[in-house]
Amino acid sequence: MTDVRTAAPGLGPLRPAPEGLPPADVQPPTIAESGDPFSTLRVLDLLARIERGRPVLLRDVVDRLNATHLDWIFPASVVADVALQLQSNWMADYRNSAGIVVDDGSYGATIEIEDSSRVDPWIVRQAQRQAAACRKQLAEFSRRDRVTADG
Repeated sequence: MTDVRTAAPGLGPLRPAPEGLPPADVQPPTIAESGDPFSTLRVLDLLARIERGRPVLLRDVVDRLNATHLDWIFPASVVADVALQLQSNWMADYRNSAGIVVDDGSYGATIEIEDSSRVDPWIVRQAQRQAAACRKQLAEFSRRDRVTADG
């Protein structure tokens, strides 16, 4: 008599990984896009940390982002768009342009963030809003129908 095994629902316990199996958490590169909350959040995270009260070259911000997030590519245009949106949000909230200044300097575009106690909590709120948008996109993605074998 032959022992016939039938499939049953459920995966069951997994075996240990074979010796030398590389980790599968390698991700493909991501190209940052304007308006994308994941990109914006990474840019805001760096802008929240730059020196206050002096102009910083946007090119240097781009270089630092690309060096920090090796699995991302941050085009200068995306970083400039985030900086300009940040400046616009500041003007809408505080009715002045002194807090976030995006300008053309002799070495290229710059951003200067005012050195005051109101900046940090404000930038944190900007980043929190982007993080919430990221979580919303992830939740929407997880609720989508999965691709099926028949198309």
